[in-house]
Amino acid sequence: MHSRSAERCDGFSHIRPAATAAPGAESGDAMRGNTTGGTPSHAVLVRAGDTPLEGDLVLPNGARGVVAFAHGSGSSRRSSRNRQVARALNDAGFGTLLFDLLTPAEAAIDERTAELRFDIALLGRRMTGAVDWLSNEPETAALPVGLFGASTGAAAALLAAAARREAVAAVVSRGGRPDLAGAALGRLRAPVLLIAGGNDRAVIELNRQALAELPANAELQIVPGATHLFEEPGALESVVQLAAAWFGRSLQRVGGSSRTRASLPREDARRGR
Repeated sequence: MHSRSAERCDGFSHIRPAATAAPGAESGDAMRGNTTGGTPSHAVLVRAGDTPLEGDLVLPNGARGVVAFAHGSGSSRRSSRNRQVARALNDAGFGTLLFDLLTPAEAAIDERTAELRFDIALLGRRMTGAVDWLSNEPETAALPVGLFGASTGAAAALLAAAARREAVAAVVSRGGRPDLAGAALGRLRAPVLLIAGGNDRAVIELNRQALAELPANAELQIVPGATHLFEEPGALESVVQLAAAWFGRSLQRVGGSSRTRASLPREDARRGR
């Protein structure tokens, strides 16, 4: 059994129903331009091992940390929903890195076959490469790192957080499939926030199962009336509020060092055991 502190259903706004999406599908995200809000973004090449991946980096003045985004299946760094969350995080003083988990050639193959979008091990390695890239870039090396994953990208973010426990300070999942991270869930140290739509019942159940495997500094938040893609009026704004608050509590600069740590204490009341 989970305590109330572990799972909450907050009525942020009145949300009208929209069409549902299959668990793990994120292809409803439109491919739009590179606008990220008031802070300029610049194109970067993120090297994940020997693989260069196209990305957009935004660093507000005096950034409190930097959040790397893992997009969902069938999407890209131009995901309109992830960009909306990124803009809000920029306004809250966080840097953001949106990058493609697949190369253009791989994306073309995946468009025809859909064989790579669910290769969670591959996507996890790419996300881990992004964490390493942020840790080595002069502009971001001293900043705490958070990860934001949508749909299947949430599993990739969790794999990276488990592989780089000293470098990742927090993780947020939006409509994610954390269950696909498997045994890595038990190795996480960073605080994890799972966000699911109240009408996305299959994903809620999968998130509840994953929550039971995560360390004690994890929560599941349910946005009432929202479906998988959070397309309803007010739904994505609720995600933004939750994510900004989570990163605000969890990311902090540590003595000017590139080392980061998770600042949330373990909550004895999280699980009723």
